[in-house]
Amino acid sequence: MSLKDQINEDMKSAMRAKDMERLGTIRLLTAAIKQKEVDERITLDDAAVVAVVDKLLKQRKDSIEAFEKAARQDLADKEKAEVTVLQAYLPARLSAEEVAAEVKAIVAELGAKGPGDMGKVMGAVKTKLAGKAEMGQVSAAVKAALNG
Repeated sequence: MSLKDQINEDMKSAMRAKDMERLGTIRLLTAAIKQKEVDERITLDDAAVVAVVDKLLKQRKDSIEAFEKAARQDLADKEKAEVTVLQAYLPARLSAEEVAAEVKAIVAELGAKGPGDMGKVMGAVKTKLAGKAEMGQVSAAVKAALNG
């Protein structure tokens, strides 16, 4: 079963269970997927769906930070609930050590040396680790590998 099919099944079960918060988040995800498909005139595969989920998660985390700075805990809690629902659609994340090991292997494979090769390395790393690691963590690991 593809990830899109799983999301649709989860939406149906949330409707049956009358779980409105979960249903709202899943509908938001479905809308984002359909929007991307319509904009780019493609059918998204699982990797592209994971990228959409990642983007939505990043938006939620930024919103949580902003709401907490503004002392709006009620809105921050709503976003945190959405984060929990969205994280269920991501593959297992790599640990910091696993990310560092993957990055070192890619740097060695490309023969990259120094900060000037960061763009080349990030391009290769993004395709290999998309959805498996947070890109901020990956970027830090690439900088460390190129500077160290």
